[in-house]
Amino acid sequence: MSRFLCTTALEETWPADRPVLFLGEWCRRFSRRHQWSKLDVEVLPYHWDDRTKLHADYRYLQELHERLLLELTVQLNGMHNVDRSVRYWRILLGPWLGYFVQILFDRWSSIQQGIREQELSETIVLDCPDAALIPGSMVDFQRLMVGDRWNHHVYGSILRQFTQVPCISQRSAEATPGPSSPGGRGRSAKEALAAAISRVAGALVRDSDAFFLSTYLPVREEIKLHGRLGQMPQFWRFVAAASVAVDSRRRKWVVAGESRSEFEACVRALIPAQMPAVYLEGYTRLIEQAAQVPWPRHPKLIWTSNSHSTDDVFKAYAADKVQGGTPLVIGQHGGHWGVGRWSFVEDHDVAIMDRFLSWGWSSARHPNVKPACQLKVKRPLGVQHARQPGALLVTGASPRFSYWMYAAIVARQWLDYFNDQCAFVARLPRPIQDALTVRLYPEDYGWDQVARWRERLPEVRLDQGQTRMNDLIRHSRLYISTYNATTFLESMTMNVPSVIYWNVNHWELRDSAAPYFDDLARVGVFHATPESAADHVARVWDDIDAWWSDPALQSMLARFKQRYCRESDDVPGCIEPVLREVMTAADAAVAR
Repeated sequence: MSRFLCTTALEETWPADRPVLFLGEWCRRFSRRHQWSKLDVEVLPYHWDDRTKLHADYRYLQELHERLLLELTVQLNGMHNVDRSVRYWRILLGPWLGYFVQILFDRWSSIQQGIREQELSETIVLDCPDAALIPGSMVDFQRLMVGDRWNHHVYGSILRQFTQVPCISQRSAEATPGPSSPGGRGRSAKEALAAAISRVAGALVRDSDAFFLSTYLPVREEIKLHGRLGQMPQFWRFVAAASVAVDSRRRKWVVAGESRSEFEACVRALIPAQMPAVYLEGYTRLIEQAAQVPWPRHPKLIWTSNSHSTDDVFKAYAADKVQGGTPLVIGQHGGHWGVGRWSFVEDHDVAIMDRFLSWGWSSARHPNVKPACQLKVKRPLGVQHARQPGALLVTGASPRFSYWMYAAIVARQWLDYFNDQCAFVARLPRPIQDALTVRLYPEDYGWDQVARWRERLPEVRLDQGQTRMNDLIRHSRLYISTYNATTFLESMTMNVPSVIYWNVNHWELRDSAAPYFDDLARVGVFHATPESAADHVARVWDDIDAWWSDPALQSMLARFKQRYCRESDDVPGCIEPVLREVMTAADAAVAR
C-alpha cells in the first residue's frame, strides 16, 4: 500500500482521505491527537533509536565537519576578500556548521529510510519565500531549527532536489515568520544598569586588559578576579548582530570539494542556501560592528563561558583577536562536559580554545583542559532538608527534532524519558507522591508536557518552570535529578540530599566517568532505572539524614564532587593561575 508522506506536525500538509506515513513522532502533537487519530497512519521508526548507529554517525559527521570547514575557509576568504585562518572560521562559523550538518543528516536519513521501507505516493511541500526561512544570525538559527516550519522547509528541499518522491506545491495557510530582529522587548532594569556600567567601563578600559564576557562567574567573584589581574572591573554585555537582507544572488554556489555520497552532495548544496546571513550578506557589517564595540583592542586574553556559541559579534571579535595572537579561554558552563560519551559542543570548545576551565575534570587527550572549580558557586540554603516536607523531581525536555549531537535523548526518545518519569512517580508510596513536586522544563518544544502529565497522573503537583529553583529546594527533603546536565551538580554542592536516575542507554557515559557513577550507585545516589530510584527513595524517606550523612556515601560524594563540581571558597584564586599561565605562554610565543 502506498502512503502519503507527512514530514512535520503542520496539519495543512496532511491529507484527510489517504493512508499516511508520518516521518517521525514529531508529527504527532499530543494536543492534536483528536486530529491525527482519525487518520490511517504509520509512524516511521526512528533511525537513531539505534544508539550504536548514532555514535558512529557522530564520528562520521565530525570528520565531514572538518572537511567542510577547510573548504569553506577557502571559499569564504575569496568571497569576502580576506585571508582568515581555519581557526578564525571555526570560531565564527563552526557552531552553525556543526549544528546544520548534524541536523541535515538526520533529516536526510529519515527521508531515505522512508523511501526504502515504504511506497510513497507523494508529499506536500509548502511554498514560502526562501528568505523567510534563512536565519539572519546564530540566534535566529537556534530559534528556527526547533520549529515545524523551518524543518518542513528543509525536508522539502531534500525531497525536491534529491529524491523522486512527487512533491505537490501548496501555498501556506499561515504567514511564515522571518528572522527575529535584534530589538524586540524593552530592556529590564538589570540590563539598563549593565548598559550604564558598560559605558563607564568603556571609558576606563585599557587596550591590553583581559576581556571577559559571560564568564558564568557571580558578579562579586568577577570583580575580585579583575582586581587580581590589576585592571578596573568591566561588565560588558551582549551586542546583537545587525540585521541584513538576504540576497539570493549571493547564494548561487555550492561548497567545493569531493562528495563521497549523495548526502554530502546534499549538504554542499544546502549550506549556501541556509547559511545565516550574518556570515554571508552581513559579513562586512559584522566585522564593522566587532571593530566598533568599546572592548579592548589588544586584550591579553579573552575569556567566555557561553558567548562563543550564539553571540556572533563576540565571535567575530574573538576570532579576529585570536588570529592576531590573543589566547582564548573557555569556561565550562554546565553539566555533561567531561561526563557524556560524546558532545559536539564540548568538542567544539576544545577545538577553539587555548585553555578550558573545567569544574574539576581533566583529559589525557586534551592537556589544555585545566581543572579549576565550579564557576557559578552554589551554596547551601541554610535549611535542614531532612525536616522539610517536600520532594522535588526535576525533569528535562529536548526538541521534537534532533539538533546538535551529544549523548542524550534525541527527538522521539523524549517519550521514553517521559514514560520513565511516570514510572518513577507511580512506583512511589502514596504519601511520597503527595509530597512530590514535578518541575517541568520551562521550554515545552511542542511536547505538551502539562497535558501528558494530567492524563497519566492527574493528581501530581506540577511546577511549570516558573518558580525559582531555590524556593523549591528550600522546602524539599530530597532532590531527584533525571538527566545528565547541571542540576545534580548544583544540588550536590548545595548539600541537598540527591537521587539521580536515567536510562544509561540514552545518556551514555565516557569511560573515565563510569567509575565515579559506579561509586554513586553503590551508595544509592545513582540509579539506572526509575523503579530502582523509587524503591530507594521509599527506603530512605523517613530518615534522610541517616542515609545522606553515612560516611561511605559522603566519601564517595566528596570524590565525585572533586572531579565534576569542585568547590572552592576562593574561585578567583582557582582561576587566576590558569589565566596568568596562558598569558605568559602567549607573551613567550610573541617573543619567539
